[in-house]
Amino acid sequence: MTDPREAAARYRARQRSGGEGEDDAESGTAPGIAAASDRAAFIETAIQVAIRRGDFDDLPGAGKPLEGLGTHHDPDWWIRRKIEQENLTGLGPPAILLRTEDRELDDQLDLLGREGDVRSVLEDFNRRVLEARRQLQGGPPVVTSPRDIDAEVAAWAERRAARLAARSGQEPVQQRRRRFGMRRRD
Repeated sequence: MTDPREAAARYRARQRSGGEGEDDAESGTAPGIAAASDRAAFIETAIQVAIRRGDFDDLPGAGKPLEGLGTHHDPDWWIRRKIEQENLTGLGPPAILLRTEDRELDDQLDLLGREGDVRSVLEDFNRRVLEARRQLQGGPPVVTSPRDIDAEVAAWAERRAARLAARSGQEPVQQRRRRFGMRRRD
């Protein structure tokens, strides 16, 4: 025995497609097309019946804006939110991964102890930013800028000197840069 709502949905689908109630084999319509329109009409009818019953009334968040959208428009808000909620790393388009890495780069640089290591990390970061800007595969635009290596190394050195001075309880001293082979005179 067929459900009366399903029969009504099929009847409406046949009416919309111009059929007079004949079967698919008699009308010459491809079975897949008739089945797809029957299914769409059935689903639409089921939604309308559920609305009339009140199944969608008083849902949490009804009439409220989506949370976390912020004041600026970001077309990739949903990707970023999913990555943050699931605490995923290494997944996503390069533009979003580079933004995240750019935010955390100063903290990562502060963990390094040698200027050479800082320079190599910054060179690698800049190479990946330029590579992502050249990609033609689509995705969100890369808005992350390459870092000025000399300026970043100077900022790293200042932060390092401030940390060392804070540990010893002294004022931060400007570091002098020595040239190779020259002795320091005090």
